[in-house]
Amino acid sequence: QVQLVESGGGLVQPGGSLRLSCAASGSIFSINAMGWYRQAPGKQRELVATITSGGSTDYADSVKGRFTISRDNAKTVYLQMNSLKPEDTAVYYCKLEYTSTWFDAPVDYWGKGTLVTVSS
Repeated sequence: QVQLVESGGGLVQPGGSLRLSCAASGSIFSINAMGWYRQAPGKQRELVATITSGGSTDYADSVKGRFTISRDNAKTVYLQMNSLKPEDTAVYYCKLEYTSTWFDAPVDYWGKGTLVTVSS
């Protein structure tokens, strides 16, 4: 069984910063990639940033230069968010692509999300 625990969301003023974290645990043989997605009210979920096991990263154009995704060796992914704007307000979801300890095939798993609100 797999768990993703997201934290770090909250209320911040425009121009401020937040750091999100997502810790993976459970029956994980290896991690292929992890990423952050977000969904604002009335909009579809969209990719924010991803990072592969090799360290390659990808960002949405709207967050390039402001957000940074990273991983550590303890199956945790981080999203450093700087210069936050009101349009960054959304529920942020962590996504894990992994190979289970029982099946040699990739599996996607989503966290439950953490709310980020950027407002004065």
